[in-house]
Amino acid sequence: MREHKIGYAEEQIAGSQQRFEYLIITVEPHENLKDARARLLEHSEYGRWELARSVILYGGRRKYWLRRRVMKLQKTVHFV
Repeated sequence: MREHKIGYAEEQIAGSQQRFEYLIITVEPHENLKDARARLLEHSEYGRWELARSVILYGGRRKYWLRRRVMKLQKTVHFV
């Protein structure tokens, strides 16, 4: 099982511009699918990732794209 993190991408959703970061998980055909599902569950529960896309490729390889929203933080207090 491989994990590959991609930087930020901007998408237009419901009329507003939002930034997401992506994580791609690749599962080879000989690897246990139960372990892959457990890994996806851990990422979604603890890392706040959501499943954006899943694909089964020729040969049995599976790819899962997870995404999470990148929030911009603004300072509320300015120190002098």
